[in-house]
Amino acid sequence: MMGILVISRHGESEWNLLGKWTGWTDVGLTEKGRADTVRLGALLKDIRFDEAYTSALKRTHQTLDALLEGRGKGSLPTTQAAELNERDYGDLTGKNKWEVKAEIGEEAFNGIRRGWDYPVPGGETLKDVYARVVPYFEQEILPKLQAGENILLVAHGNSIRALMKHLDHVPEADMTHVEMPFGQLLVYTFEPTSDLPTNKDVLSVEIEAVNA
Repeated sequence: MMGILVISRHGESEWNLLGKWTGWTDVGLTEKGRADTVRLGALLKDIRFDEAYTSALKRTHQTLDALLEGRGKGSLPTTQAAELNERDYGDLTGKNKWEVKAEIGEEAFNGIRRGWDYPVPGGETLKDVYARVVPYFEQEILPKLQAGENILLVAHGNSIRALMKHLDHVPEADMTHVEMPFGQLLVYTFEPTSDLPTNKDVLSVEIEAVNA
């Protein structure tokens, strides 16, 4: 039996709306973020899930609740794992992205936002995020997928990008082009003997752009 992994980014958060780097700051969803996520959850009504995984941050918990509301089929056993947390932005946490961009220039700004191993004072690189996300996935989630379970995973833009590097065989040099926008669901299919997915689909709803 094949296992299915569905990955969702959390909905628009209070700090996404303000254009702030959030990282590990535990902010909640906006009303728009919640409403968008309920609509996204309706796309999951035909998938039978065995369990869910979220990060330790409440914006993923609220997103899971909204997805399940939209799906209309009740709750799921859920594991909250700090290994799936957003990238720690260190000294940039709480700062406005666009003000920082004006201060440091576009090249450095793009390096911080999308680079693979671009340093942030007091924080993590995407490479650091990969080093905690992928081992957790391989140890805790992959065996369940190989056993035929269907899992819903709700995480963050950068923890998902790190996992996409692994699942989609993305070279380090190409990671600047890897995005996980709001309003998308990634659907990966796993065979019992495969460590990597054998198929990938993308489901989405149209939402207004946010400052993320």
